[in-house]
Amino acid sequence: MTGLSLGIDLGTSGIRSAVIDVDGAVISTARAEYGPQNATNIDANAWWLGVETCLDAQINALLADEQDPAQITRIGVDGTSGSMVLTDAGLRPVTRALMYNSGGFEAKAQVIAAHAPDPHITRGSSSALARALHLQAEDAEHRAAHLLHQADFIAAKLMGRGGYSDHNNALKTGFDPAAEAWPDWFRATGLRPEILPRVLPAGAPARPIAPGIAERFGLNADAMIHVGTTDSIAAFLAAAPLRIGAAVTSLGTTLAVKLLSDRRIDAPEIGLYSHRLGDGWLVGGASNSGGGVLRQFFTVAQMTELSARIDPSVASDLDYYPLPEPGERFPINDPSLAPRLSPRPEDDTRFLHGLLEGIARIEARCYAEMSAKGAPPPGPLFTAGGGASNPVWTAIRARVMNCEIQTAADTEAAIGTARLIASQVQATGL
Repeated sequence: MTGLSLGIDLGTSGIRSAVIDVDGAVISTARAEYGPQNATNIDANAWWLGVETCLDAQINALLADEQDPAQITRIGVDGTSGSMVLTDAGLRPVTRALMYNSGGFEAKAQVIAAHAPDPHITRGSSSALARALHLQAEDAEHRAAHLLHQADFIAAKLMGRGGYSDHNNALKTGFDPAAEAWPDWFRATGLRPEILPRVLPAGAPARPIAPGIAERFGLNADAMIHVGTTDSIAAFLAAAPLRIGAAVTSLGTTLAVKLLSDRRIDAPEIGLYSHRLGDGWLVGGASNSGGGVLRQFFTVAQMTELSARIDPSVASDLDYYPLPEPGERFPINDPSLAPRLSPRPEDDTRFLHGLLEGIARIEARCYAEMSAKGAPPPGPLFTAGGGASNPVWTAIRARVMNCEIQTAADTEAAIGTARLIASQVQATGL
């Protein structure tokens, strides 16, 4: 393997990029913000303008470090899962873009429910397929040539041609990575098959960079554009080695867990599903518990002060299921599940201890559910997100989980995407 690899991450809060060398070491990063957007009428072109800004900053950073941008031979993109737009053959959006958190498409959900297996990842009024059907209805003149997920759209702009996606972005839209095909029942929903992308394994090479793009940024004219992945999977790839059993818990506003398994495990009834990654499966789910519920009661400074008073080797006697509001996704899939946050002791240290231990028990139950369905036990287990910086919480989690927990050295999704395309995951055999 020769040359440098460039990963571009379109995350929720902004755009990041990272360049790694042949040994996988990060040599340069850059960032940019999205342009102003109307929440109900998002213009996908703003995604591309933000990427242009980020790439300009990335190229300037490389030049400042006396690195030649022409040494970049591979480029990949990750994006938010389920965000999408319809474009014409010239990659001009013919609809607004819909983001991953867009929902309320009940009429489309009913159409899907009439034809999709039950349970299935495409069911529900906020599913990616429901968004796709809604966008197709907005394209009254049938101008669309491509259904492009957010990462697909940016990769298409880099290639000068649309029509490609990856196993991970296409999963929630309905692609079956085991059968390597879009389901037969799709036609019955009315979705036009000609706008569906060709789906490749995550990280696979698609097409060379468009000549105009290479010239615009001073990149190698022979650089290959690879299909990417979703932002959360890219973050996993940044944090953990590509080894069966490797696991990452992200402790942000919510609690998200992912584990690399040698078998596919889909259990939508409890909010668990798998993404294809090389010859393995990245099994994951997300709980509504996490840092969000902690911040309802304490500031970061208060949590730091109170945590220092907690003995993490002693179990809390409080039996909490911390949620910010009713509703849970995984390991219990119950939209009406009530938080369990009482009784609240007068001692705030004891209360925080109970909250931290309650979330740790949820994390342990997440991995136990995975193991019960055939996944390997987590090991090594890495942690990322804001909660990873609390050593007392880490010690509590290690006791509850009965395993060693390591803080991830890298967590930027752009780094994970760069490593994905550099390692050619789909050919490693894991």
